[in-house]
Amino acid sequence: MFSLRQPDPKTLAASLAAARDLPLSYPPTIATIGGLETINPPPGYALDHTRSQIGQGRAAFGAAKAAFRRWRQFDLGWVRIANPDAPIQAGEVVAMEAHTLFLWTLNFPRILHVIDEPHRFGFVYGTTMMHVERGEERFLLEFDPVSGAVTYDLMAASRPAHWMVWLGYPYARSRQRKFARESHARMRQIVADSV
Repeated sequence: MFSLRQPDPKTLAASLAAARDLPLSYPPTIATIGGLETINPPPGYALDHTRSQIGQGRAAFGAAKAAFRRWRQFDLGWVRIANPDAPIQAGEVVAMEAHTLFLWTLNFPRILHVIDEPHRFGFVYGTTMMHVERGEERFLLEFDPVSGAVTYDLMAASRPAHWMVWLGYPYARSRQRKFARESHARMRQIVADSV
């Protein structure tokens, strides 16, 4: 999962094929993010929750949904979805690639739940055994038809799965916070550029 070089397309394809049949890497007791409203992670799991307004109006909500479908909330320069054509559907495995501290990681979460309602859109994914963390993450867009506000809600419960992540746990936590900040900013920019 860790490498000094960016994974090449052949490695990516082989790893993605291997990850498709892997079980989730965490106990089923954490699988409560699927309930969408609250989560009570087991001991040892960090809970992160950020929410921000990213736009205003139905057009902004449509633009945000289109961006989610192309995984653009991950287009941050140091992290990306390496198979961006993957559809947002339950059971789909995605390849999340990150580059920090001169190391590349390739992680494979599986989509567990999809939320596709008139005023809410998003998904929950859980980590497979080919991931440096254990846990679930929810990405949710909401449109308030009264105020017109479009919000991006990001919730995660996780703990390290790899010894290198345990060793650098404070740094890993800082990267998780950085991802949340930058993902919100990225979505605000995408929506602003689209409408």
